[in-house]
Amino acid sequence: MKLKKLLDWYEEVLSMPHRQEIARELRAEDDLFLLLLYSEMLGIPNPVYFYTLELYPYMIGKFHDWHLRMGMDKSPLSGMRCC
Repeated sequence: MKLKKLLDWYEEVLSMPHRQEIARELRAEDDLFLLLLYSEMLGIPNPVYFYTLELYPYMIGKFHDWHLRMGMDKSPLSGMRCC
């Protein structure tokens, strides 16, 4: 129990000065993943389009947050209604 607390504290100390960088990198990864996921709708060929169709219902909330963060009031995709 004490070892776990010590490890958690150590992890916290290491990541504290880099929180903004980590958050920025995670956002960039999410943006890239959304681009790959919805690339077929944007006209970019996606060889795994059939397999990514299953993810759409789970990713619609993230897509909505993404396009709002990018400054778009409405969804940029005509076939995708998330607002």
